[in-house]
Amino acid sequence: MKWFWVGCLLIITSFYFSVMSLMNLFPIWLSFPSLFLSIYITVHAFNNRHRFKGF
Repeated sequence: MKWFWVGCLLIITSFYFSVMSLMNLFPIWLSFPSLFLSIYITVHAFNNRHRFKGF
């Protein structure tokens, strides 16, 4: 569950940098991959929360 909240925080910060990059204040080649990576981390953490790991 910790990774879910870390991912949410990463999404918020990377979205901020993505908006900054659209205003040409931050490099776009760095902001959008970080946004997609943070969304991937959050979705992956949310999907693996209640997975059966065996006996």
